[in-house]
Amino acid sequence: MSEPSRNIRSRRSNLAVPGSSPKMLEKAKGLPADQVFMDIEDAVAPLAKPDARKNIVAALNEGGYDGKVRSVRVNDWTTQWTYADVIEVVSGAGANLDCIMLPKVQGPEQIKALDMLLTQIEKSEGLEVGRIGIEAQIENAMGLTKVDEIAAASPRVETIIFGPADFMASINMKSLVVGEQPPGYDVGDAYHYILMRILMAARAYDKQAIDGPYLQIKDTEGYMRVAGRSAALGFDGKWVLHPDQIAAANEVFSPRQEDYDHAELILDAYEWYTSAAGGARGAAMLGDEMIDEASRKMALVIAGKGRAAGMQRTESFTPPES
Repeated sequence: MSEPSRNIRSRRSNLAVPGSSPKMLEKAKGLPADQVFMDIEDAVAPLAKPDARKNIVAALNEGGYDGKVRSVRVNDWTTQWTYADVIEVVSGAGANLDCIMLPKVQGPEQIKALDMLLTQIEKSEGLEVGRIGIEAQIENAMGLTKVDEIAAASPRVETIIFGPADFMASINMKSLVVGEQPPGYDVGDAYHYILMRILMAARAYDKQAIDGPYLQIKDTEGYMRVAGRSAALGFDGKWVLHPDQIAAANEVFSPRQEDYDHAELILDAYEWYTSAAGGARGAAMLGDEMIDEASRKMALVIAGKGRAAGMQRTESFTPPES
């Protein structure tokens, strides 16, 4: 059986919504987040998890999340709740669900187990097999050491996510402020290796890389500063815990308009110059800039991010007169 094609989804802003709150599930429908993930894990108390599943199924089936990626974060495989989370949510609302987010992933076998369970439910419920994606959250040292295997574990994997709070605890980082530099680390970025390790695994296997939350929800300036670091590396988006963080994420993880326009110009110009009409050249001048195949590849990245974000170009390429 052929695997369903996976379009790259825009995930600049990934809004966390506790499944225990029908009010917040409803409010999320009208917010401009690219992705809404409904949580049954850390944001939901143990006694509230059964009702959270029911709330999520009802919200997904009611609809209203048009244009958003719809994901559900289940509990991790070391708990007693995971199988019931997956079975109840996917059996109840699988047709209206895009992804299952699996937290605290420590090895590829956990992804394969979720893949197998999803396949059984899809077959049982008459759903398209393989359509529901998996988002893998890396939250401890063991998960990071196996992130390449995790990224390659299943065609369903769409994103690799950094979970900073649990990760900081797992490596005994001397800090209580999630996402900020630990006291005493006065040179460089304490998270650089972790972020780059996740990014390399994601790109090697054509997955998206997503940065985790910034808990100081009223500090928009701090959010943009921290988000700016992962965006500069090449991450595709970041979690948002409050509606006020959404606009910041969408801005930081979108190309600037002038960069998007220039990327589209490079693509159009290079296509024309390499054609017979343009002289079949491998390199050419676009204004004062030389463009070639490497330029095209770089432009594809920026243009792809802009297109996924729904950006519109403001200028077009006009071939020079011969």
